[in-house]
Amino acid sequence: MRSARGCFGLVFVAGIAGCGGGGGTPPPPPVTACNTAGGQNVTLAVAAYQAIPPLANAGCLLFPGNASPTDSALYLLVPQLATDSQGGTAAFILQGDTLHPALAAVAALQPSPASDLGLRFHDFLRTEERTHWPALGAALTGARPAVVRGPPDTLGNVRNFRLCGDLNCSTFPTVTATAKSVSGHVAIYVDNAAPAGGLTQSDLDSLASLFNARLYAIDTTAFGRESDIDTNSVVIVLMSNVVNKLVTRQQCHQAGFVAGFFFGADIDPLFKTDPRVNHGEVFYSIVADPDSTLSCPHSVNGLRRLVPVTFIHEFQHMISYNQHVLVRSAAPQVTWLDEGMSHFAEELGGRSFLPGNDTMFSNFAIGDIRNAYQFLDSSAFHFLAFSSGIGSLAERGAAWLMVRYFADQFAADTSFASVAAVTRSLEQSTQQGGAALAAVSGTPFATIAERWILANYVSDLPGFTAPPELKYRSWSFRTTYASLNAQCSTFQPPCPFPKAFPLTPLLTAGKGISVSGTLHAGSGTYVIGAQVPSSPGFALLFSGPGGATLPSILNPRLNVLRLR
Repeated sequence: MRSARGCFGLVFVAGIAGCGGGGGTPPPPPVTACNTAGGQNVTLAVAAYQAIPPLANAGCLLFPGNASPTDSALYLLVPQLATDSQGGTAAFILQGDTLHPALAAVAALQPSPASDLGLRFHDFLRTEERTHWPALGAALTGARPAVVRGPPDTLGNVRNFRLCGDLNCSTFPTVTATAKSVSGHVAIYVDNAAPAGGLTQSDLDSLASLFNARLYAIDTTAFGRESDIDTNSVVIVLMSNVVNKLVTRQQCHQAGFVAGFFFGADIDPLFKTDPRVNHGEVFYSIVADPDSTLSCPHSVNGLRRLVPVTFIHEFQHMISYNQHVLVRSAAPQVTWLDEGMSHFAEELGGRSFLPGNDTMFSNFAIGDIRNAYQFLDSSAFHFLAFSSGIGSLAERGAAWLMVRYFADQFAADTSFASVAAVTRSLEQSTQQGGAALAAVSGTPFATIAERWILANYVSDLPGFTAPPELKYRSWSFRTTYASLNAQCSTFQPPCPFPKAFPLTPLLTAGKGISVSGTLHAGSGTYVIGAQVPSSPGFALLFSGPGGATLPSILNPRLNVLRLR
């Protein structure tokens, strides 16, 4: 599923590598004291870092004085829950060590539910998968007649499909569609009731050719093979009015639309005799509707840009469901990682056009870049390991960043073959979420999460040499975002890239740090603590409200990295 997040007609600088208030910094808390007697010394060289669990009994972290008479000392401080416990949260404080009255409990800040209807529908489908389709009443019980297969999926074949008719899949209208382009691995069916003036035969053949020549190989190499439960040797794409009509015209303008989706029940053995599903490999797409007869308008040019990216995204979901559920009889991949992998598929699709076609690269990758910008600009209020039903574009940006970072760190090199070997191992596993990342890499997920959260800021920080494990090897994000920011005048206001780099931590004297809020699973809050030349040391409390203990099951830690 790709929601209405904009298709930008610009080419950005990919950056392919061989102060204050940014990062969504929470408000300051009431101040409290920490226990210096029970403290821990933090002594780091420049570029060294440490992940420090909260100390017992509200103990302090003790930072030494700055002995330099000419240069400031800077510490990047990132409180984090280094866990993939979906939806896990904990209220925290990060407080300089001056004695003050005890802190009252801090109200937890919760991210708002996703307002984008496309995202909500996507989350609904992934939740249904993982919980065995409760909204659908699971599988129908009792003996049912065997499914009668229709004619083969050849050009001109007419057949009926059933698909979700609303955002809760409470209805399954029947659609009659005709196979308009059939070749190689794909059969594209178009709703017989589709509005006039849609994609031409040439457009449909071009989409099929792109899928066969490029997108199919990328997805199956990077993630594994799809199933073929209907033994027709093709993946069906149904372009239907029903997908457009999942949202009204007004909803579309206010809260986005569903561009396409994969419905796991179509291939789930649990539904093998259920007449509500199509018993084959199908994903669904909107049709062109320039005159807005079904919902908001969708131009032919818009579909030409949007549909290929929808194809590669949704096909990854189909492959993942097959690899986990059908092949290995395991649970589907957790939503945050499954989503991260589908967004990573978009990037891989874009990279396949490089070098030589920056426009196509941008079309595939711009959504990931925009989502990541939103996350980096407000990470304090978003999850990495989001739970179903609350995912946002920013959180999909976080998931994509994690998969990108993981591939950069644990692939043998940055080639597609090496990256695909890593992502394929993640999919061809019975493990889910952080456990899958740990199994493939041999590195605990908490360590991966700690390094990732630091890499987001220091990977290509000017004037700083980050350790290799804190780097993205495939992106120079500061170059990319500076390029997009320079093009702000080409966007319809407001510009989606208003800063040259979205992650701009609060900069304050170490002794004066005073931040509180809610930590969200996997994510963190960024602060830079400074010491002027020849200044004394400072102490820092990292704990729950009022010095309370943070829940150890969520792996809380304060990541500390010395920048200068």
